[in-house]
Amino acid sequence: MSTELQDRVEALVADIPPGRVMSYGEIAAWCGYPGAARRVGAIARQGTGDLPWQRVVRSGGYLADMGDSTWQSDALAAEGVTVRDGRVVEYERVRWAPSDASPSS
Repeated sequence: MSTELQDRVEALVADIPPGRVMSYGEIAAWCGYPGAARRVGAIARQGTGDLPWQRVVRSGGYLADMGDSTWQSDALAAEGVTVRDGRVVEYERVRWAPSDASPSS
């Protein structure tokens, strides 16, 4: 059973364009749940595999997958996003926001 937050998160993640990224915290804020970055992370861990979860990163552009696996960096690289030492290079340039409007408060 999905929750309102899960539905909002999944809809927003589905809209992140290739070659762009958002942080867990930014997604939480845009969905109307500021401060719920960990809840967004939990949704990502159990979320549907057909969404572009590789485009969701930690604050500052750090990859969510800091272990030995390179799935996230490989997937981002395939979209033209450069990753070095576990962090998105030029993070501010590739950050995405759904619009020029402010996130939900």
